[in-house]
Amino acid sequence: MLEFFQTTGIYNMIKTMFELKEFSIDAIGQSGLGNLIMIAVACFLLYLGIHKQFEPLLMIPIAFGMLLSNLPSSAIFTSLDANPTNPGLLYLFYRLCRWGVLPCLIFMGVGAMTDFGPLIANPKSLLLGAAAQLGIFTTFLGAIALGFTAQEAGSIGIIGGADGPTAILTTSILAPHRLGAVAVAAYSYMALVPVIQPPIMKALTTREERCIVMKQLRPVSKKEKIIFPIAVTIVVALAVPDAIPLIGMLMLGNLFRESGLTDRLSDTAQNALVNSVTIMLGTAVGATANAQSFLRLETLMILALGVVAFGFGTAGGVLLAKFMNLFLKEKINPLIGSAGVSAVPMAARVSQKVGQQENPANFLLMHAMGPNVAGVIGSAVAAGVLISLFR
Repeated sequence: MLEFFQTTGIYNMIKTMFELKEFSIDAIGQSGLGNLIMIAVACFLLYLGIHKQFEPLLMIPIAFGMLLSNLPSSAIFTSLDANPTNPGLLYLFYRLCRWGVLPCLIFMGVGAMTDFGPLIANPKSLLLGAAAQLGIFTTFLGAIALGFTAQEAGSIGIIGGADGPTAILTTSILAPHRLGAVAVAAYSYMALVPVIQPPIMKALTTREERCIVMKQLRPVSKKEKIIFPIAVTIVVALAVPDAIPLIGMLMLGNLFRESGLTDRLSDTAQNALVNSVTIMLGTAVGATANAQSFLRLETLMILALGVVAFGFGTAGGVLLAKFMNLFLKEKINPLIGSAGVSAVPMAARVSQKVGQQENPANFLLMHAMGPNVAGVIGSAVAAGVLISLFR
């Protein structure tokens, strides 16, 4: 019975807690106390995902993967190096993340679900989506100033793109040891977009600007919608080749949707494929956030920088819209600029909600979808730039 008890997770947790000689963050992370803290964090994230409904499709698998990998003596994230014949299930999912397979498949599903019509109808919104990537590069510089390497800073900065798969792919290439912290920060702040963005949007705009009513978008032809993904793929491939895995899959999924000839492929990409990949991606990313790698001072810095990234991204889109209004006859409601962070379609809904608080007759959703989907392209291109520079 004693030998059996010594194999249990309870024994190992208690043993390492008694062996703890100092109470620094790093020392706690290596002990059973660190496991208890991470289990509590996982349960809190499950609470946010289930009770508060913060991005439940992603928050729940991420939090549960975190819970599984932090249970004492859990072998579910055992690496191939530690056990070549019987690696952990979530470690195999994680390898698919490291190889870039799962994030790119997610992008295919996103492309199949995305209507680029608002962007095509109003090409100026592409500039707003580009301006919202300000958060990526300002946070990159801030992370460098705080002592992170260029690879780590690039991974942290990409949080500002508000695009989970892009953050995961970039981090898995540049700084895989930071994957857990970056992914948790990216998806947590994506879920908190309705909380983070409105105060920034209101602080940077006047009531008169928030009440601007925009004209209805022009109809977009089927031919335009078919040409768009092909043209974007060619242009991005020539300019930023490292962005092609994400952009290529995004545009392929969109071509499935718009061609009208591949309904079965489009339906699979939108539903069965993206749902299956989300489960594997979420649990694998959560499993990387074990106590040994997550409970570090650098993790708290990453979480803080993530908020800065979202703030600058939101501000960049709003401020560019205000600047463009100095020269445009038909004014842009600056609120749609905040949708340039690519949390689709949540950021666009936030623009709509804040606009209707000032003018209930104002409908900004379709106008905001232009910068929103432009932000998806922009964050992928920004990731390609960072990867090409620092890989």
